[in-house]
Amino acid sequence: MAIEAGLIATGAGLAVGLAGLGTGIAQSSIGAAAVGATAEDAKNFGKGLVLTALPETVVLLGLVMAILLWLKIV
Repeated sequence: MAIEAGLIATGAGLAVGLAGLGTGIAQSSIGAAAVGATAEDAKNFGKGLVLTALPETVVLLGLVMAILLWLKIV
């Protein structure tokens, strides 16, 4: 049981960690483009805000997967 619990905990950590890493890489490009678009026209602020927040759903899904895996241990 100890090996299974360790593998599940590793999978939960990878789910959150890799999701966060991918989101960070995506948001760096999106944030820069959103700021540039907003600087050109203030009407683009709403679109830029939505597109900047969109990758956060990937981290939330990674967190949900980690919680589901953690509940399997307990």
